[in-house]
Amino acid sequence: MMRNKKCKFIGLTGGIGSGKSTATEYLKSRGYIVIDADVLAKNAVEPGEKAYFDIVSEFGEAILNNDRSINRKMLGGLIFNDVALRKKLNEIVHPEVRRLMIELLHELSYHNEVLFADIPLLIESDLMYMFDMIWLVYAPEDICLKRIIERDKVGMGEALLRIRAQIPIDEKKIVSDLIIDNSTDEESLFSQINQALAFSTNK
Repeated sequence: MMRNKKCKFIGLTGGIGSGKSTATEYLKSRGYIVIDADVLAKNAVEPGEKAYFDIVSEFGEAILNNDRSINRKMLGGLIFNDVALRKKLNEIVHPEVRRLMIELLHELSYHNEVLFADIPLLIESDLMYMFDMIWLVYAPEDICLKRIIERDKVGMGEALLRIRAQIPIDEKKIVSDLIIDNSTDEESLFSQINQALAFSTNK
């Protein structure tokens, strides 16, 4: 499927606790389309989809709910502390998410001047080549830790494990085109997004 080259593709990413979801909701409130990689990942593993059959083949039917859907919590528990299993699951799911995202981006590019894709693991998954720009919603690790602990009601150890499962956010800054600092409040975050929109989309 051919892409409309007049449409700008912007990848939006961040670290856990950095506030990317808040940024995404603000972009939507401004009328921009934001394709959510997590939603596509859920769609990719629905019963009947290729990734569904591959996951069941790899992990067994013990991970299925009574209705034959995948028990995502159980599957997450299996892969959380097992690097090899997590790699295997990513090898199954990521290509399907990438395929669905490319189809959506290309289809919607003929009706929009700019499209966003919210991808938590954009950099980890080497998807930067798909986009004209990468926006990073940034907050220092200590602030992200505090937010995770307060939001998810977990201890410091659990919060650290979640952060360590991703590339350090300071490393993500190096490969991103535009940094949105979300270390203070929403007013500052939204102001920076407005500036980024003006810079990136000429609007």
